[in-house]
Amino acid sequence: MTQQDKPRYTKQGGVATSEPSRLRRWLTSKVMTRLSSQRHQRDVRRKAERKRLKLGLDHQVEYFHQVDDAYSHLAVQLLQQLVEKYDVQLKCYLVSAQQGDNAPEPELLQQLSYYDAELVAPHYGLEFSKVNRMPMPELINKVQLILASLNNDQFIAHAHHISDAMWREDMSQLDQFAKKFGQQNTEQAQQKITLGNIRRAELKHYSGAMFFYGEEWYWGVDRFYHLENRLIDLGLAKVKINDEVEHKKLIAPRPQVSLIATNSANPLTLEIYASLRSPYSAVAFDQTVLLAKAAGLKLKVRPVLPMVMRGVPATAEKGKYILFDAGREARALGVPFGPCADPIGKPTLLAYSLCAWVEQQGKLAEFFSAFLKCAWVEAIDTNKQKGLKHAVIAAGLNWNEAQKHLGGDQWDEQLEANRLKMYQAGLWGVPSFRLLDQSGRALLEVWGQDRLWLVAKIINEHMKSITDDVS
Repeated sequence: MTQQDKPRYTKQGGVATSEPSRLRRWLTSKVMTRLSSQRHQRDVRRKAERKRLKLGLDHQVEYFHQVDDAYSHLAVQLLQQLVEKYDVQLKCYLVSAQQGDNAPEPELLQQLSYYDAELVAPHYGLEFSKVNRMPMPELINKVQLILASLNNDQFIAHAHHISDAMWREDMSQLDQFAKKFGQQNTEQAQQKITLGNIRRAELKHYSGAMFFYGEEWYWGVDRFYHLENRLIDLGLAKVKINDEVEHKKLIAPRPQVSLIATNSANPLTLEIYASLRSPYSAVAFDQTVLLAKAAGLKLKVRPVLPMVMRGVPATAEKGKYILFDAGREARALGVPFGPCADPIGKPTLLAYSLCAWVEQQGKLAEFFSAFLKCAWVEAIDTNKQKGLKHAVIAAGLNWNEAQKHLGGDQWDEQLEANRLKMYQAGLWGVPSFRLLDQSGRALLEVWGQDRLWLVAKIINEHMKSITDDVS
């Protein structure tokens, strides 16, 4: 049974329970607050640096490459630039794909990665060959055998060329690489992958395209700017310190969310699929509202149940990484985040029971924003009526009227319809975005708060094309 066939609501999801006791909810909220805090990040970095100095170790970045992962293909293109610009040692590993509860939708992830990697690559100065399928198994296997034969320096210098030949399905060029570098046998290559998986597990992660430095993880090109800023702060950039502009210039800066002013009417609709229990939704939601207003387009909020409340498993290591990363992303974007009051279970269901009425009042975006702020910025306990009342009033709604709708199931079918729409678009997590033209055709379908800049770019391109047609 795939996740698309899972029950709509379940009390249990991996390590999380949807109906925690009062004590457990309080403890979980405290842990969430700590993991996502700047203080925790500073403590992690200080302890890592003290440990490095005590042991007399060099600065070492570790990279985990998954051959059949489109995001790894983007990340591997950064390796040579990393060692050229920063005074670090880089250790590379081969790993296999996410497994078990860390990979709830592996097929959808593969499909999304091709589409997504092709979209974002040029904006980071990277290349990704246009594909619409996973490379053939014989190509993947051959690349694993070749990469397993490389020493670390060869991997840094040549792995991205070998990976590119695989994604272009150029067997002739792969044969040339095999002739030049040799290739391990299947058993030897698998041993290297196993060692990479063991090392990744020791460091408490699960994904490919990951960089690890000083007790902190960085996912692919999208989090590489965090790693770069940290290395610069440590004085590890090789350019002269008196050249301040060059010193702080990043290899892969995160593209900015920006719009080009236009006098044309905007016929587009932006759908945001969001969950009230999602830290990433909390980071992105108000930014999405502001973007829609600035672009003059229609915003459609499509609430979905949190993953763990619809039976999608969640491991402890994944949950910890998400909270740490959400806080780190929020600070980089200048978005308030923390302290937290976990709204899993009853608080989320009660809030959703109001959504039909709230939408009739034309206040769904305001209500979502207010509730997310309560849960993820102000640590207001929405498990209590007092907390939910605060969100209702902050959204500009009448609490006495809202109480008449509490606990109903009017929105249940819409939640399920939203989930199915999200899956049909090849998306399964939140926040997800669909940008639609006036005929309802999707111009863009992407997942992640770190894709809002891409939404803005596609809006710009579409409006420019309309302006050009008019002129």
